[in-house]
Amino acid sequence: MTTGRVDLEVERRRLFGLAYRMIGEVAEAEDAVQDALARWAAADQDSIREPSAWLTTVTTRICIDRLTSARRRRETYVGPWLPEPVLTGDERRTDPADAAATADSMTLAFLVVLESLSPAERAVFLLHDVFGHPHAEIARMLGRSHAAVRQLASRARSHLDDRRPRYEVDPQRRHDVAAAFLAACEGGEVEDVLAVLSPDVTLVSDGGGKASAARRPVVGPDRVARFLLGVFRQAGGDAVASTVDVNGEPGLVGWVDGEVVVLFVLHVEDDRIAGIQAIRNPDKLSHLAGRVDTPGPVEETSDD
Repeated sequence: MTTGRVDLEVERRRLFGLAYRMIGEVAEAEDAVQDALARWAAADQDSIREPSAWLTTVTTRICIDRLTSARRRRETYVGPWLPEPVLTGDERRTDPADAAATADSMTLAFLVVLESLSPAERAVFLLHDVFGHPHAEIARMLGRSHAAVRQLASRARSHLDDRRPRYEVDPQRRHDVAAAFLAACEGGEVEDVLAVLSPDVTLVSDGGGKASAARRPVVGPDRVARFLLGVFRQAGGDAVASTVDVNGEPGLVGWVDGEVVVLFVLHVEDDRIAGIQAIRNPDKLSHLAGRVDTPGPVEETSDD
């Protein structure tokens, strides 16, 4: 839908990319964008010279408020909190051009690192370092001085510089590692799983108190391998799994009786898996319904 000088569907996808990185929750990000578009519909649009900048400003301010509330909720979250996953290339939510240019800022590992920033620092960092807005423009968006915005940006970078995860940019290499990982887990042999894990691999599991999950990070290849094989064994013979692209990285989605029960997001470095986020909380998996295809049964072949 186009109104005036604004293509609302293009803007919706662009704004969701910002809101999701700001908040890390799909429904909250969608609500923030919808709120911004509602304010646009009620505004005197003819008086707005730069609609995209106006929408970015409104969305950012809404997200800062929502993130402040979300962080209070996360303080009482059961076990480790992880962002909700987004399937890469979902045209209803993401702009493919934006996804290609800023893929590393979509990874779950990086979104977790962003949690160390204040809402204002997070907004400034994303607007400047990810989306390319000048400091002076961000100052106008946030109603702060140019010097204050530069200070927020500097402080954010100092927090992130040593913690920002490396990102394997070759999609084929990432896909190959994910396929080998799935085959190893399905094979059930510890040695095969160990072969695809980095020596310093860490697994973080998010069940939110609603599904079985490790309450603390699982550290080291041997412990991670045995944890993963335990998950696959518990799922039983009715479980199926396949690879997906999620948040710019490879992942494995698992079903039991047609229901998504787990999503493993795999962070690949140097052809090994250096980090795994295991999402078990059903509230964070429900929005994947209808957006990933359940693998069908393998058809047997015959030489006859």
